[in-house]
Amino acid sequence: MSNLATEFNDYRSKMNDKLLADNNKVIKRIFNLDTNAFTEGLLDVRTKELLGLVASAVLRCDDCIKYHLETVHKNGITKEEMMEAMSIATLVGGTIVIPHLRRAYEFWEALEEEN
Repeated sequence: MSNLATEFNDYRSKMNDKLLADNNKVIKRIFNLDTNAFTEGLLDVRTKELLGLVASAVLRCDDCIKYHLETVHKNGITKEEMMEAMSIATLVGGTIVIPHLRRAYEFWEALEEEN
């Protein structure tokens, strides 16, 4: 795994473990809700993750974008499909999303390097 993706995953994992170990019921429920929201349902996981990616880009959350990029990558989304979704995010979010689009593209390249 590339350094960019590895660093993100290591930090995310370490901090999630700390947050969940704090035993805050609200935080644990939010984490659980997030996990369950992206499971298979009427919409498949790929579609839900692309929706999460678009929403994360519009909200300009780089950590969320990275998480959803990695998940869609693992679920077989192509670079072209990802970029189509990100084009919708940029359209909806406006030009302020472009810096996040750049970082998303860079992270996608890092994910591709690991294969």
